[in-house]
Amino acid sequence: MTAGDQAEGKGESKTEGQLLSEKLFVNKKNIWDSLGSEEEGVYRFAEDYKKFLDAGKTERECITAILEALNGAGFQDISDLRSADRRSADPGPLVPGDRVYQNNRDKSLVCAVIGKQPVSAGVNIIGAHVDSPRIDLKGNPLYEDTEFAFLDTHYYGGIKTYQWTTIPLALHGVVIREDGRKIEICVGEDDKDPIFTITDLLPHLAREQMQKKASEFVGGEDLNVLAGSRPFQDAKAKDKVKLNLLNILHEQYGMVEQDFAGAELELVPAFKSRDLGFDRSMIGGYGHDDRCCVYATLRAALDMAAAGSPPEKTIVAIFTDKEETGSAGNTGAQSRLFENFIAFLVSGTAGSFSEILLRQTLGASCMLSGDVNSAFDPNFDGVYDRKNSSFFGKGIGLSKHTGSGGKFNGSEANAEFCGRVQGIFNRNKVQWQYGDLGKVDKGGGGTIAKYVANLGLEVLDCGIPVLSMHSPFEVISKIDLYTTYQGYGAFFREG
Repeated sequence: MTAGDQAEGKGESKTEGQLLSEKLFVNKKNIWDSLGSEEEGVYRFAEDYKKFLDAGKTERECITAILEALNGAGFQDISDLRSADRRSADPGPLVPGDRVYQNNRDKSLVCAVIGKQPVSAGVNIIGAHVDSPRIDLKGNPLYEDTEFAFLDTHYYGGIKTYQWTTIPLALHGVVIREDGRKIEICVGEDDKDPIFTITDLLPHLAREQMQKKASEFVGGEDLNVLAGSRPFQDAKAKDKVKLNLLNILHEQYGMVEQDFAGAELELVPAFKSRDLGFDRSMIGGYGHDDRCCVYATLRAALDMAAAGSPPEKTIVAIFTDKEETGSAGNTGAQSRLFENFIAFLVSGTAGSFSEILLRQTLGASCMLSGDVNSAFDPNFDGVYDRKNSSFFGKGIGLSKHTGSGGKFNGSEANAEFCGRVQGIFNRNKVQWQYGDLGKVDKGGGGTIAKYVANLGLEVLDCGIPVLSMHSPFEVISKIDLYTTYQGYGAFFREG
C-alpha cells in the first residue's frame, strides 16, 4: 500500500470500505482546488468571453461577432463557393480541412470543418442558441401621456417582469426604411449615450401592490419604457413630447413613425459584464443564457479549424435563434437550416446528393445541445433536489432529459449515448456533473435538443450551470465556463 493510501493526517491505512467508497461513489470535487498551471488560461478565457458577451447583446450582434471570428479563421460562406457561371447550386468538392459556414438572415448560423471520414459516417455537432430574454418594442410603440414619452413593449421569453423595472436599459436593433436602407441602432451602451428605464411604484404608495403575487407586481402591459419628457417648441402642435422624440429620430436616423412597424428593436440591460466576488471567480452579466455555451462552442470549433490536420469526423457548430420562444420560425431550430446545411455537406463531399445519403448521415450523427442549466442556489434550496443538481465549480453539466412534470415536452438521451459522452470526458480529464432543472413538480424547461433529435440524431443536453437564470443579471463560474469549452473540444475530436 502506497503513502497515498494513508488516511489523511493520521498516517493510518485506509480501510477497505474507504477505498471502495472512493472507487464507487460519485464525489465531484471543486475544480478550483486542483487547477494548478491552468489558472492563467481560465482567467484569460473569461476575459475574452466578457468582451464577446458585451459585444453581442442581441441575436444579430452575436451572429456578427461569430462571423468576425469565423472569417478571421479562414471560414468561407457557402454562397461564395457557388460561382456566378454555375448553373446549379452544386458547391463543388469539399475536402478534409475545408471550413465553411452559412449565415441565415444574420440571426442564426451553421459552420463546419470537413473531416477525413466521409460525411455519411456521421458528423459531430454542438448547438447553442444566440437569443436571450429581453424587452421588444411593439409595432406602434411611441406614445405620450401627461407629457412623458413612453415606448410600448412586448417581453420576449420567460421573464419575471418586476426584475426589469428601475434598471438602466439600452436600445439595440435594426430599422428598415421604406427605401430599403437598413439602419442599425444602439443607444445606451456608450457612457455618453442616454439610457432608458421602466419605472416602478414607490414603497410609500405600494401597499396594495405588495399584497399581489409576484407575477402580478408588474403586468406585461405595464412594461412601458420612459423615453423622454421635453416638448417640441410649438404651442399649436399636439403630443409635443412625442413629436420632439420623433424629430430627434428623424434627424439622426431618417426615421418616421411608420418605420417602427416592421423594425426589430430590443431593450437590454445597459450595464457591462463584470467579475463577481472578491475572488473574481464568477462573471455577472446579461445573456449568459445561452451565450456562454455559444462562446464555448465557437472557441472549440475555431480550435478544430486551427489544428495541424483535419478532424477525423466533420464537426458542425449550430447557432440558432428563437429558442426562448419555442425555436419556431425560419431562424429557429425548427427551421430547415441545419438539415439543408448537412445536405450541402453531403453533396459537397460525396460529389452527388441523394435523400437516402442525407438520412444516413443524420442517423449516424451525434450532438451536444449546448444550453445552460440552473445551478443549485442555497438561498432557494426548496425547489432543488440536491442529489440531482448542478453546482458551481464542479464542471460541465449533463442533463439526460429536459421537459417538465413527467418529462413532458422534452428530450431524453439514451443510455448508450450518455455513456459515450461521459467516456469522452473521462478520457480527456474533463470533469462533468449531472444536473436536473429542479424538483420534479416545481417546473421545468426545454432546449433545442428535441427538434434535432426528431431528425434521428443522438442528442444530449450539456452546458454551464447558471444562477439567476433569465434575469437581467445572470451569474456563472469561470471554471465551469472553461471546463465546458474543454468538454466541447473533446467531443468535437472524439464524438
